[in-house]
Amino acid sequence: RLFLPSSPQGLDPPHQSDTRTVYVANRFPQHGHYVPQRFADNKIVSSKYTVWNFIPKNLFEQFRRIANFYFLIIFLVQLMIDTPTSPVTSGLPLFFVITVTAIKQGYEDWLRHKADNEVNGAPVFVVRSGSLVQTRSRNIRVGDIVRVAKDETFPADLVLLSSDRADGTCHITTASLDGETNLKTHYSVAETAVCQSESQLEALQAVVECQQPEPDLYRFVGRLTVTQHGEEIVRPLGPENLLLRGARLKNTKEIFAVAVYTGMESKMALNYKCKSQKRSAVEKSMNTYLIIYLGILLFEAILSTILKYAWQFDDKWDEPFYNKKTEQERNSSQILEFISDFLAFMVLYNFIIPISLYVTVEMQKFLGSFFIGWDLDLYHEESDQKAQVNTSDLNEELGQVEYVFTDKTGTLTENEMHFRECSINGTKYREVNGKLVPEGMTDDSPDGSAPHLVTLTHIYSLTFGAPELLFLSAVALCHTVQISYDQPDCLLAGGDPFSHANGFSSNHMEYYASSPDEKALVEAAKRIGVAFTGTSGNTMEIQTFGKSEKYKLLHVLEFDPNRRRMSVIVQTPSGGQILFTKGAESAIFPFTTGGEIEKTRLHVDEFALKGLRTLVVACRHFSAAEYVEVDRRLNAARTALQQREEKLQEAFSYIERDLQLLGATGVEDKLQDKVQETIEALRLAGIKVWVLTGDKHETAVSVSLSCGHFHRTMNILELLQQRTDNDCAEQLRVLARRIKEDHVIQHGLVVDGASLSLALRGHEKLFMEVCKSCSAVLCCRMAPLQKAKIVRLIKTSPEKPITLAVGDGANDVSMIQEAHVGIGIMGKEGRQAVRNSDYAIARFKFLAKLLLVHGHFYYVRIATLVQYFFYKNVCFITPQFLYQFFCLFSQQTLYDSVYLTLYNICFTSLPILVYSLFEQLVHPHVLQSKPALYRDISKNAVLSMRTFLYWTLLGFAHAFIFFFGSYILMGEDTTLMGNGQMFGNWTFGTLVFTVMVITVTLKLALETHFWTWISHFVTWGSIAFYFIFSLFYGGIIWPFLHTQDMYFVFVQLLSSGSAWFAIIIIVITCLFPDVVKKVFYRHLKPTNTQKTNIATLNPFYHFSVCFYPL
Repeated sequence: RLFLPSSPQGLDPPHQSDTRTVYVANRFPQHGHYVPQRFADNKIVSSKYTVWNFIPKNLFEQFRRIANFYFLIIFLVQLMIDTPTSPVTSGLPLFFVITVTAIKQGYEDWLRHKADNEVNGAPVFVVRSGSLVQTRSRNIRVGDIVRVAKDETFPADLVLLSSDRADGTCHITTASLDGETNLKTHYSVAETAVCQSESQLEALQAVVECQQPEPDLYRFVGRLTVTQHGEEIVRPLGPENLLLRGARLKNTKEIFAVAVYTGMESKMALNYKCKSQKRSAVEKSMNTYLIIYLGILLFEAILSTILKYAWQFDDKWDEPFYNKKTEQERNSSQILEFISDFLAFMVLYNFIIPISLYVTVEMQKFLGSFFIGWDLDLYHEESDQKAQVNTSDLNEELGQVEYVFTDKTGTLTENEMHFRECSINGTKYREVNGKLVPEGMTDDSPDGSAPHLVTLTHIYSLTFGAPELLFLSAVALCHTVQISYDQPDCLLAGGDPFSHANGFSSNHMEYYASSPDEKALVEAAKRIGVAFTGTSGNTMEIQTFGKSEKYKLLHVLEFDPNRRRMSVIVQTPSGGQILFTKGAESAIFPFTTGGEIEKTRLHVDEFALKGLRTLVVACRHFSAAEYVEVDRRLNAARTALQQREEKLQEAFSYIERDLQLLGATGVEDKLQDKVQETIEALRLAGIKVWVLTGDKHETAVSVSLSCGHFHRTMNILELLQQRTDNDCAEQLRVLARRIKEDHVIQHGLVVDGASLSLALRGHEKLFMEVCKSCSAVLCCRMAPLQKAKIVRLIKTSPEKPITLAVGDGANDVSMIQEAHVGIGIMGKEGRQAVRNSDYAIARFKFLAKLLLVHGHFYYVRIATLVQYFFYKNVCFITPQFLYQFFCLFSQQTLYDSVYLTLYNICFTSLPILVYSLFEQLVHPHVLQSKPALYRDISKNAVLSMRTFLYWTLLGFAHAFIFFFGSYILMGEDTTLMGNGQMFGNWTFGTLVFTVMVITVTLKLALETHFWTWISHFVTWGSIAFYFIFSLFYGGIIWPFLHTQDMYFVFVQLLSSGSAWFAIIIIVITCLFPDVVKKVFYRHLKPTNTQKTNIATLNPFYHFSVCFYPL
């Protein structure tokens, strides 16, 4: 049995074998023992539910929420035992919450079903019985030969068999998969490339053996066995032979390919993985407070039950003359009675747990997230990209960030590379007007004929072995750049692939590369005079100062993050074999044996100090015997199905050694707009910024200084090139001492990947102490996994700070997923970061507004929403608890069951939802211009235990005033009706309820700083709706109600002048102390936010706003 390593994500579907065998055109072996493997069909299913499982599955998911499950239990208790309130009081709010959530999720899933049906029903052409047959995408089976035409998307993961080009290649773009818009070339094997008609494909006898499906888009291991004239020919298959579902065919008329992975086993579908669920600090606080309120509920229920039995200890109250017990009640179990009474009190007080809190928070997050996408300040006009929200669950977390971890290239910089300087054979050159000018010289000759310039004619007069020419040839040949022509069909079959060479014009072509560095270098070589002009099959052509030279491409040794270099082996026009390699200096210098190594190393350091990105170029000439061995090792490694990657690494290590150093390049990556201002704003907001990059440390330090991450006045500490644990620990102790001894306010730390590995291995605590004492940290030469480890280290430290990671490339995905909040930059390195992020923005400068404005607003809104919900429910249920002291704990309800049901659903729900969507404590421009205001809300300040207790105690205080204010007014023998009639218990309860609805609504109005017409409408509209509803509910006899305790009660209440007086007095008594407290605190102990507000409203206000020292 063949072994292939499974995906690191652990998402492989279960299979009986680690490999799959695909018979092209489904030509199965004729012997009777063969049992075909079963494969998935080509249906894509992104939906979560079906018609049959929607109700049970959705209900199961919703009842996993504690509050929903709790209310379900209460509802069942009401059904099973005799409780003081109707089951409707719990059942209806529960039904409302469950229904609203189910409708929202059902609608979202219906949209997914609709999209799936469009994809699965798309028309496709397959080869069946020697002819093309049109069918639907869902009907494609593994083994089918599919025809795809130009600009069509691939309907499954396909292995390329042939194209209309003679060399069997095709161009594709994978923009929908990873966002890379450059053209990529994919290849077919020579034996199948000749099969360009349906009849030839029908006669093809071939078998594909490959790994089982895995989600890694860039990994594919397989081999193709073609039977010709009874002989089996085995060819290796890699990612360059696989056409992924969702990619699009470009610049190629048509291709034929065999389906190997279909439907939910395609790589695109396997990448529909759910990200690990992130929960915000507010959500965690909310759950804590729910548990506290559950404790209050249990305490009140137990206390009421005990007091009831204490009261009934006296016989006259246990069995009064008007309520004699039956024989069955006298003989029933005391324990069961106690439990039944306890459950009855639980039901009576259960509304202290706010069931509608979850659905309101969900609606607030979902609707609130649209504001980020609608914000024109976050829209990037040049690229026509607006901010996007991938998860709305973390909106408020944007207001709690304490650490920002950012990538450098493409995040702080534009990822637009411009060639600036190079070093060739120990001599440093810079580019001036398409010429290489040696160091210290200037291009002051108008005709460019000065002898000190490396001009076209000068280089062209040199032999092939000249270092300059060899260096430029290496740059022009060692890459994976593609060319797009004005007439893209010039490379179609039947034409000369190099027909453009004779009348070569740079205007007729444009380079496309997956790496901006490669594109910049190839374009620079072209400007200087060595132009790459195209690839046909395995032939590469360059124009060397007008002279065409063709090189046979023998092998490409692809770039990978571990080697940090890429190489090509070519056959020169003279017949020799040569390896060209380029990569990071740390990946090339250790393997060089010749050339100006020390001088080049010095130049590389100089380039880095200028902030340039550096690459080192080297070569190796092979003898005929050496190349035979190289070719054998590479072919053996590439055709291996077992441990192919390890064998390729061994082969690459064998080949990429004994190198001759040619030189180095320096490419400039321009800083993005307003990066310095953004980093400064984040620092003033109390956020520490860490830059994590794979660049050389000199380059990274130079960019850090230029973007304001490091200041010139900062004391820069270094933890670099540590070799052992002991050395690393000693250096950390030295740094810790320096921080204590130096009287410098700010320190910056630079650490490289190797030293970081040692620091994290056994000295985490010491390393953390040093880092926390530094206001800026720069980590260079970082592997992607190390970025995630750094984020995890800070995230799990004792203070548990909220972390944010921002990046633009695939190498940033791990840290984006690890951080509390992940931000993707829509850059030039594909869309992997954006796909895996929580939020995506077009430029780094937008991060300031996203955190300082949107984060501030979202946090304050939802923190107030959560606390207000608990407050209004304490106000609601506490009078019910107090009422039991006046009715012998008989479980008599204070409010009518309809009021119990509609309090949270109708009477008090809309004002807080509108508040949580539109509230603005301070004007957005003020928040952006004064970043220090962000510190006022840091560390969950608005939702701390202290503020939570304040709101809870305020709720209890208001509830006492509601109840006892109404009680005192209706004291014994008080006649409030004009005809001398007394008020009953339902009138008393309605008076308490009326005062409560008005007070809690006006309390929110006092908290509102930003009034819109919607705010006015829902605030005053909610109070008006309560009055109108109560008049209709109590003023009409409803035939479907079996009892109508409230008939004419509300009308009677409002006809009493004393009742109106009571309502006004009680509301003022509740809210007046709150107004006094606000005025008192605003003038004597104002927060920075309040000071800024006053200063904004009154320009003559001279409070000195306190900003924190850094």
